[in-house]
Amino acid sequence: QVHLVESGGGLVQAGGSLRLSCAASGRPSSTDAMGWFRQAPGQEREFVAAISDWYGTSTYYADSAKGRITISRDNAKNSLYLQMNSLKPEDTAVYYCAAAPYLRGLGVIPSQYDYWGQGTQVTVSS
Repeated sequence: QVHLVESGGGLVQAGGSLRLSCAASGRPSSTDAMGWFRQAPGQEREFVAAISDWYGTSTYYADSAKGRITISRDNAKNSLYLQMNSLKPEDTAVYYCAAAPYLRGLGVIPSQYDYWGQGTQVTVSS
């Protein structure tokens, strides 16, 4: 019931910035918990950031993302964003947005999410 499409990926020099977007259609709502994950070649999909409007603590970040990466949403536009600054080569991965409409809290593992986008490639050169 929810369709997610990521955009904004590309090739960036180390230290640069990117802003990823995730456009949602179907039946998204402000009650959805949403998140960003990434997956590098040959590696497991890992958590980056999560956001929810249900709780006072509305965002949560992986340690590797803290201080450099910010998750946000615009409910009026049905969009989710990931602002990434001070990018490092280890940030290179396919980035996925995800929605968990039935989750109570902030999801940090892929199995907590019901809907996924197709992914957008982020490549950080050194």
